[in-house]
This record gives sequence, structure tokens and C-alpha cells, in this order.
Amino acid sequence: MMLEELGLQPVWKLREREREVPGVAAMGWEELGKTISSCTICPLHKGRNKAVVGAGNPHADWLFIGEAPGAEEDRTGEPFVGQAGKLLDNMLAAIGLSRKSNVYIANTVKCRPPGNRNPEPSEMSACRPYLERQIELVGPKLIVILGRIAAQSVLDSDASIASLRGKRHACRNVPAIVTYHPAYLLRNPEDKAKAWEDLCFARRFMKEL
Repeated sequence: MMLEELGLQPVWKLREREREVPGVAAMGWEELGKTISSCTICPLHKGRNKAVVGAGNPHADWLFIGEAPGAEEDRTGEPFVGQAGKLLDNMLAAIGLSRKSNVYIANTVKCRPPGNRNPEPSEMSACRPYLERQIELVGPKLIVILGRIAAQSVLDSDASIASLRGKRHACRNVPAIVTYHPAYLLRNPEDKAKAWEDLCFARRFMKEL
């Protein structure tokens, strides 16, 4: 089904001046991983232990995009570990998904910001070609964007989570929906019911694709 038939418009506009990594658009998974791990484009590389490329099925129908690695992710090189990772795994299992089989997980930024602060626009811009290439390589049917920072970056929007939830968006010509970040839900468990609504919406949406 075409995006236009779903009432969607692709809204993520990648500007050519943001393509600071020569050849990234033609990289396969192995070369892309090595390039991300050795990247020095933005200052975040100075404090990283391990870059966090992504994890899961590299050809999954579902792509989940978070914000940035935290301390545990920086230590292990894996996205969404620790308590937030456990909650995400539970959220996936609730709708019959698993990062080991039918999900790929990535972040807008591949290196941990100091003190787990929010990534800055320039840092997300530097990593954007990597994320764009990951989307192309995975070729998902649906993207689920986790959290306000990721949503604002991926959708090129300054809108709030409240205004983005429950709507059909698009990223790189792929249908997308927005929900809360698991770390936010750990701090605000009263919103878990809303996140469940989002997951049910995503599951219904997937059936239409």
C-alpha cells in the first residue's frame, strides 16, 4: 500500500550538506558498523567507550528508533539494556515481537552524550546519515519512534509527544508512529496505559500495510 493511500506525507528531509560521511549511502552492514564505531564527526566520540550501532534482525518488518545510548549501552555496545531495555522487551513481547526475531532497534545518536543529557541537534544531524542508511538496509514496513527527542529529530518537528501520538507519520517513505520512551515510562508509570494504546495502534496499522 502506498503512503498516499494511507494519508501520509514523508516529512523527514535530509539536506545534502548533512551528508558528511563519504559513501555512507552505499555501505553494507559491516562497513557501516565499522564506520560508526570509528566516527569522529561530532564531539561525542571523545567520551565514548563503545558506539552503539543497533541490534536485532537486520531485515525486520519493525524498526524501533530511540534517542541516544546511556551508560550501560556505552559499556556494552548494545541498545536498550538495563531497566529501560527490559521494559522495551516486555512491550515488544506484549504485541508478539522480539528483538531477536522480528525487530531491529537503533538510536538517532550512536554515542552517549555526557551525563546522559539529551543529544543536541548538531549531534543528531551528524548521525542522521547513519540512521538513514540503517532504515534503507532494514527496509521495515513500520517504524516506531520512541520518545520526544527521537520524534522531533526523525520527523523534523518540534511538536510534543501528545500531539504526535495516535497519528500516522512517515520517515524516508516508511510509515511511522510515535510513542513514549521506555525510560520516560519508568519515571512516569501512569503513562504506561497510553503506551499500550500506541502499541495496539501500531499493530493495527501494521495489518493495513
